[in-house]
Amino acid sequence: MKQLPAGAGGWAEAVGSVPVAAFTVTKLSWLHRSEPDAWSRMAHVLLPHDWLTMRLTGNLTTDRGDASGTGYWSPSTGEYRWDLLDIIDRGRDWTAVVPRVLGPLQSAGAWGDVIVGPGTGDNMAAALGLGLGAGDVVVSLGTSGTVYCVADNPTHDATGSIAGFADASGRFLPLACTLNATKATETARRLLGVDHAELDRLALSADPGAGGLTMLPYLDGERTPNRPQAAGVVSGLRSNGTREQFARAAFEAVACSLYDAYQALAAACGPQEGRLLLVGGGARSSAYQQIVGHVFGRQVTIPHDDEVVATGAAVQAAAVLTQTDPSTIALQWGLGTGSQVRPTASFVAASAFDRHRYEDLRDATVGW
Repeated sequence: MKQLPAGAGGWAEAVGSVPVAAFTVTKLSWLHRSEPDAWSRMAHVLLPHDWLTMRLTGNLTTDRGDASGTGYWSPSTGEYRWDLLDIIDRGRDWTAVVPRVLGPLQSAGAWGDVIVGPGTGDNMAAALGLGLGAGDVVVSLGTSGTVYCVADNPTHDATGSIAGFADASGRFLPLACTLNATKATETARRLLGVDHAELDRLALSADPGAGGLTMLPYLDGERTPNRPQAAGVVSGLRSNGTREQFARAAFEAVACSLYDAYQALAAACGPQEGRLLLVGGGARSSAYQQIVGHVFGRQVTIPHDDEVVATGAAVQAAAVLTQTDPSTIALQWGLGTGSQVRPTASFVAASAFDRHRYEDLRDATVGW
């Protein structure tokens, strides 16, 4: 981080993101310092989808979506930052190491008689599969959580809360990531000794605010906010506490954490007032569907298509084959439609109050 004069701000300006352990540039730096023998044998650096493309076509290529997560390719300029790679190893010819970055409609080559598309990252593919448009925001509920949107201009968040990725259509995909999403409610389910359906029932049986019971879901550290040593916190537990309140508090904690991520997103690229799309394994939960809507204070759309990443790959394939903008394909296919869950106005008001209680607990535990 300190290799650039402006520190985190310099990295954000250069590549749209402040690198963390998950970025390729960070891993390469570790490999160079820790495994010199392996480093000396390294010929190329490929991400998993780049390697698969190479096996199919024989070509070393990537796409702008995955390239933007490396930490040494700039979404703003569409070029590699050779100066950043030189920080790792100034003696290497990096132009022969990294793959060529393809545009959204470029073919990576052929596998027999089959044209191979450029590929992309999972969130970028999901954006294609949802037909994500201006103002739409996605909340993805997996073990970890992500909140993202598409944008016409790149973002440069020096706080590191927002990764300024590129998307797979020629635009940009600012994204906030949390480490704890469904893992928090899975922990609550395990402690209560119930199945998923019963956990939903318990949570929805309790009023918003869970009787004053408030949780922070930072079970294994957290990324947004950046608290790598944090643990979960339970506050407001009383002798008359119930299983229902405990279950609801876990869902509310995750929803409030994701709302924090959304607030960071809105600060970086403006409020996103279009559709709120809920995807990922947790999107099947009726408790998440309702409680996310209450905490965010808006209607939630649950797409009919469960496999939006695979659908996005199909959109990309069709776009490359026909040389058509992916958004046009998505519109033709009617993507992004789904069932709507409309929040109850009184529950939204109550959840706004409880979100403030969550924020107070979050701020009071800085440094724990």
